[in-house]
Amino acid sequence: MPEPSSRKQFTYTPPPKKTPGPPRLQTWVAPTMVVLLVLGLVWVVVYYVSQAEYPVSALGDWNLLVGLGLIAAGCVTATKWR
Repeated sequence: MPEPSSRKQFTYTPPPKKTPGPPRLQTWVAPTMVVLLVLGLVWVVVYYVSQAEYPVSALGDWNLLVGLGLIAAGCVTATKWR
């Protein structure tokens, strides 16, 4: 039995392959990571060496949380580094 002309099969043509471009360089990640890690370490060391007078005496023991927060932010930034 002949097929009707409205049932023509179309051949599938896949979309053209995209060539990957060069990876986008994020030059701010490494310096930011190092600054956050070092600043957090310095914050905690200054807090201990100054016997809780510096960097901000009004914060008291919360200075440790600030220093560890800076170190944690540096670790999170490290996950973005390629």
